[in-house]
Amino acid sequence: MPLAIRENVLLAPLTTFGIGGAARYLAEIKSETNIPEALAFAAERGLPTFILGGGSNLLVPDTGYPGLVLHMQISGITQHKSTFLVGAGVVWDDFVNHTLAANFAGVECMAGIPGFVGGTPVQNVGAYGQEVSETITQVRAFDRTNSTFVDLPHDACRFRYRASLFNTDAPNRYIVTQVSFTLRPNGAPTLKYADLQRHFAHHPKPTLIEVAAAVREIRRSKGMLLVDGDPDTRSAGSFFKNPIVPAETLARAAQSSGLPIEKVPHWPAGEGKIKLPAAWLLEHAGFVKGYGEGPVGISSRHTLALVNRGHASFADVERLQQQIISTVKEKFGIELEREPVLLA
Repeated sequence: MPLAIRENVLLAPLTTFGIGGAARYLAEIKSETNIPEALAFAAERGLPTFILGGGSNLLVPDTGYPGLVLHMQISGITQHKSTFLVGAGVVWDDFVNHTLAANFAGVECMAGIPGFVGGTPVQNVGAYGQEVSETITQVRAFDRTNSTFVDLPHDACRFRYRASLFNTDAPNRYIVTQVSFTLRPNGAPTLKYADLQRHFAHHPKPTLIEVAAAVREIRRSKGMLLVDGDPDTRSAGSFFKNPIVPAETLARAAQSSGLPIEKVPHWPAGEGKIKLPAAWLLEHAGFVKGYGEGPVGISSRHTLALVNRGHASFADVERLQQQIISTVKEKFGIELEREPVLLA
């Protein structure tokens, strides 16, 4: 397909947060051949580049972006036995529905997550007891260092909690074009997450479709399912990562919250470390659901979601973010890390 490039394209409508200025140029990437063309266009003009998918995990500055945004639109889902080859521009939830219709298990607990398939291996997206790294067998990408397309097997992607080769070890080197998932035909759904276990307490053998529906309903109840007209869904999802800290941090968290250690939620994270829920830290630092009176606040249904209440600016987001980070650090000695990507 011929490459289409537009000038001065407002980016806010292409993100779930609905915040940010315009890109100097935007290229619609509908095939792999468009990628080297777009990069050559940028190189000739000395422009920086950014890869945009569904915009569900993105913060765009009010000043916009002075370079070329490559908006991934590569489509297509192809199945070979238990493996699904999915274009980077496929809407993630459309792919989930495709697997449910075919009765393949492995991604049902990630139903309702916004964004495109191409972004899922980058951040190792996960929810309700599943991560994409559990089913991804290969990622096809354009290697900007060697100017060639490569097929990276699972181990080469270096997946770990909310991180991978693509966003941590070699950021900006690879442009994902296709992801291969190997799923379980007629497999049982995953019911590791407490909310799901409670939901199906009296229905011990739910179908994949029933589990996906329950996940969407739970996400909706927390304002984490995109719904037109619902201000709680104008967000970038969970704004802070669950921090992984030395095990001895647990004692300070308990002391600072006035609770016994056994009442502080945490999970083992290996190598003498634990994972603490960021939502718990926010709540015990005073940042409860509905916090804030300005154009940006905390969702009324989900502590970790910062929401655009209407006409918010990036500067508004920055102010609340810094207030939360500094307060949590002062109280618990833990520095929270932002989860959404900043377009810079």
